[in-house]
Amino acid sequence: MNEEISRRLRETAESHQPDRARMLVRIERGTTGATVRHRTPAITRSRPKAALAGLVTAGILATGGVAVAGIVAGPSPSDTAPAVPPPTVPSPTATPRPAPSASPTPTGPTQAPTPRTGSRPAPLPSSRAQNGPLWSASSMGPNNNIYWAQSDLILKTAQPLTSLTVELRIAQTGGVKNTGNWRTLPSDDFTVTVQEAEGVLVYRWVLKPGRTVPAGQHEFAAQYNHAMGARSTTADNYRVDAHTSGGPASVWGGFPATR
Repeated sequence: MNEEISRRLRETAESHQPDRARMLVRIERGTTGATVRHRTPAITRSRPKAALAGLVTAGILATGGVAVAGIVAGPSPSDTAPAVPPPTVPSPTATPRPAPSASPTPTGPTQAPTPRTGSRPAPLPSSRAQNGPLWSASSMGPNNNIYWAQSDLILKTAQPLTSLTVELRIAQTGGVKNTGNWRTLPSDDFTVTVQEAEGVLVYRWVLKPGRTVPAGQHEFAAQYNHAMGARSTTADNYRVDAHTSGGPASVWGGFPATR
C-alpha cells in the first residue's frame, strides 16, 4: 500500500504543471490581508483518500513553493531603489561684521580763538602832559574788574577853549566792547562818537561850533567790557587838541597799568 501511494505521488508530481499566475494572485492576496474562504466539503472523505490528498497537496506545495520562491525571489526594493541622498543641511553662515570705523581723534578742550587786533596805532613820540594853558593826567577807574574797565582823563585849562577835541583810544586786546561814556561838561555841547578802526576802539568828543569850554578842571571817561582777566593798557593812549585866545594847544599820553 505504501509503495502504491509513493508511486502515485511521483506520477502526480511529475505530471503536475503549476499555475504560476494563480500562485502570484494568491500570494498578492495574502500580502494584502485578503481572507481566503475555504469551502468545507459536504461529503466526508475516507481516511485513505484524505491521506492521499494530503500527500499530493504537500508535494504540490513543495514543488510550487520552489517555483514561487524562484519567481518571487529577486532584488529587494531596498537593493534596487535609488539611494536618496540625505538632505543637505546648510552650514551656518557667519554674520558679516562691518569694518571698524576709524576712531575719532580725541581733542582737548576748545581754546578760545585769539581775537583779531588789527594794526596797532603808532605810539606817540613821547608823552606831553602839559602845553600852554592845558594840563592832562590819565588814570584807570576805581571799580575796574576782570570783565570791565573804565579809562579816565583829567583835563585842566587856564583859559576858555573855543574848540576842543578829546580822543581816548582803547586797544582791542580781546573782547573790548563799548558799554558807555561820560564827561563832566554838558552833553549838549559835544558830538560824541565811538567806533572801532584798525584794532582800536576810539571814543571821541568834539565841541560843537559856537560853544566854549570854561577854564577849570574837566573829566572824560570811556567804559568797556573786555576778555576775562587782567587787561594790558600798554597800547591805550589819549590826545587832546584845543584852541584858546592865545592859539592852539595839544597834550597826549598813555594810561597806567591796570590795578
